[in-house]
Amino acid sequence: VVYEFHAVELTNQLCFCPQAEFNNRPDSLFFNDGIRRIDFILVYEDEDKKEFDKRHMSQRRKASLMSMGLELEATKSVLDDKLMFVKVHMPWDVLCTYAEVLHIKVPIQPNDLSSRTSPWHFLSCITKHFYPSEKLISKEAEYFTAPFEKAQEEFFYIKDKDLFFTPAMRSRMAYYILSRAPYELRGNIKKFGINKLLDGGVYKAAYPLHDCRFNVKSKDDACPNERFLLYNEWAHPKSFYKMQPLDLIRKYYGEKIGIYFAWLGFYTYMLALAAVVGLGCFIYGYKTQETSTWSKEVCDPEIGGQIVMCPQCDKFCNYWRLNSTCEASKKLCIFDNFGTLVFAVFMSIWVTLFLEFWKRYQARLEYEWDTVEFLEQEEPLRPEYEAKCIYERKNPITGMKEKVPYTACGRCVRVSIGIGTVLFWILLIVASIVAVMVYRLAVFFAFSTSLRNQDLKTLEPLKEYVTPQMATTVTASLINFVIIMILNILYERVAIWITNFELPRTKTDYENSLTLKMFLFQFVNYYSSCFYIAFAKGKSVGYPGNPVYLGRYRNEECDPGGCLFELTTQLSIIMGGKAIWNNIQEVLLPWVKNLILRHCKRGDAESTIPRWEQDYRLQPFSNLGLFYEYLEMVIQFGFVTLFVASFPLAPALALVNNLFEIRVDAWKILTQFRRIVPEKAQDIGAWQPILQGITILAVATNAMIMAFTSDMIPRLVYYWSFSVYPYGGHANHTMQGYINSSLSIFNTSDFTEDSMPQESYNITTCRYRDFRYPPGHPRQYEYNVYYWHVIAAKMAFIIVVEHIVYFTKFILSYVIPDVPYSVKEQIKREKYLTQKILHETNLKLVTKHMKAAIHVFKIKTRNLKLSPKTHSILY
Repeated sequence: VVYEFHAVELTNQLCFCPQAEFNNRPDSLFFNDGIRRIDFILVYEDEDKKEFDKRHMSQRRKASLMSMGLELEATKSVLDDKLMFVKVHMPWDVLCTYAEVLHIKVPIQPNDLSSRTSPWHFLSCITKHFYPSEKLISKEAEYFTAPFEKAQEEFFYIKDKDLFFTPAMRSRMAYYILSRAPYELRGNIKKFGINKLLDGGVYKAAYPLHDCRFNVKSKDDACPNERFLLYNEWAHPKSFYKMQPLDLIRKYYGEKIGIYFAWLGFYTYMLALAAVVGLGCFIYGYKTQETSTWSKEVCDPEIGGQIVMCPQCDKFCNYWRLNSTCEASKKLCIFDNFGTLVFAVFMSIWVTLFLEFWKRYQARLEYEWDTVEFLEQEEPLRPEYEAKCIYERKNPITGMKEKVPYTACGRCVRVSIGIGTVLFWILLIVASIVAVMVYRLAVFFAFSTSLRNQDLKTLEPLKEYVTPQMATTVTASLINFVIIMILNILYERVAIWITNFELPRTKTDYENSLTLKMFLFQFVNYYSSCFYIAFAKGKSVGYPGNPVYLGRYRNEECDPGGCLFELTTQLSIIMGGKAIWNNIQEVLLPWVKNLILRHCKRGDAESTIPRWEQDYRLQPFSNLGLFYEYLEMVIQFGFVTLFVASFPLAPALALVNNLFEIRVDAWKILTQFRRIVPEKAQDIGAWQPILQGITILAVATNAMIMAFTSDMIPRLVYYWSFSVYPYGGHANHTMQGYINSSLSIFNTSDFTEDSMPQESYNITTCRYRDFRYPPGHPRQYEYNVYYWHVIAAKMAFIIVVEHIVYFTKFILSYVIPDVPYSVKEQIKREKYLTQKILHETNLKLVTKHMKAAIHVFKIKTRNLKLSPKTHSILY
């Protein structure tokens, strides 16, 4: 059944909206009669204050919004004479109609299935302190539910019609009506929807009401004070250690907001385990940095102090001693050790457990929040899509004709333009990364030149920690972060424009399309520099006599200990800078805007300002506000999983950030923004497959980081093969001599004229990081047998680790069911009850119709003369 409200002719009649003075009850959520609940607020400028032509146009556009079965009451602002607040109330009949249109599930009877006792119930005396107070936030009663049907109203569990539909449900239905109210018709073009009127400035704002102030209880006895409870038990800093009151969040803001905070809380909860293991790995590395044999050799004046390294750039760079990187090698030991390998494998298993347990938790929420059967065909079309439906096509499912906004060819054109634009911007990111690479090469040359001295004994960096590599990495990371932020701002507008141009059918389609575009861009934008350091830097540099060039600059080389520490630095700067920037954008800016607004419009105290006007002074919540919250967390999830082998502290930093993020997001939406229009959502949408894709990629990236970026494999090959006979001279397996074996020898007389340093210091040989035959060997400067052993070991390591981890992931995914058994039972019970009710209803209708037909038949045959036999047959 399709319900449609037809607007009156806008040019012929206007709707009368009764006006009422403010009744000095600032906490009231009702009309002045104290009976009709306010379901939505519309704000516009008083027509009497406008010019005639603008006033006439404004009235015409408001007409249909005021003539769709809604009850309205207008009240002037107490602070600004120009503003009018229109209170919208939905009568019971309208509520029932649209509850059926939107397939809203409501109670049919209390849940009679007993909940299973948790095996940890004996710890309840301890765990209760980590949950919101049950005295303040009582547990929601559990019901079996079914989609509302107006014709079967008596079969639903209705105690009080005023409370049967929650305020969130009422606001959602009110917004559905307002977003489809037509206000102008020009030829075949129909204009409708509150969003268009907001964009055109006809209405200043449209929003549902908060039920009270966030920090003061309402004086109205009928007010549930849910906002106040949420602030004290959820958003207040004193509650940072408590679990979130998800049922109350869902009840107040709707399922879409609820599922986001449920996911964020679950993700943070799972991060705790990863953070503990990562912290343990970090402590292990910190404690063993002084005992690392190869690090000791680097710092030893008799070993590292006697090894002269080749210049890392042409002409202007000098020779330098290996022990000048002593401190850097010690810090590298913290992250490049065997504990990191264990942690990388652990994180590969952790991401699988995280996704599998989230699916189970999400399935439970789907049942408890009545979104199990939230199908795509139940989701209404976007008003922007409906407004441009001018072509006809045959629906492949129903076989009926329907209106669409474009032909098949037009859709291909739109999608092609979108794909082309996204690819162009991705190429733009790649170009920016190349520019940063050129900067790294140029600035490394500058730093190396500035460290030039006249005496070989003083060939050291200016400071203990500031090596040319480290200075280059830090400055390049900062510049890269600034470029990332600038490109994000620019691309965001482009992505929204492309998605609007594509005209997705439903809001879910719109968000999924925008999600894919934004994530592809953000993935390349945030991670490309990390991929460069991890898998490209130092991999193709040649050797001092025959270096590889990028343009006129020599390719970048890694530190003697590898590029792992540089990758760690890059991750730290981007993760930290991103967290700081996001908090400034999300918290500081709305707070400053509200502060300025309150300062500019000083009036009476809030206790004398009506509820609707207090909310008007808050910031509107963006339609894509939740999208950016998800994007922020998914990008963080990528940092935590894709490159965790280089930075074991990433889960711990993410955990600390998320503990603040939950409370900051809660504080923000409760105190700084108007109440969000509730929306239905079954799951986290397109973010779920994105997370699954990241987990699959994370296994490969971490295995490759351990193989190609870390020095672990070369050290293992040396320990097991090249430290003993036949390649080494030690009697037992040892790491002694590793540094000497990992550095190849170069004859300074083999420098080309372009690469020879200006000052030679009478040095005949220098060392460089590679596995090549020494000068004088028949195959001088070619890869030696050590190199091929290392390559074989790296490939074997990647294959073995990937297969073991992927097999383990497959087993875990198979063993852990997506839907808990208890939830399956309750879903089956609910379906049975729904079918039973429908059967009884149809049976009653058939019986009623049969009785009526028999009664009519008796009347018509009463005067007929029938034989006794015929009479007995008929009656």
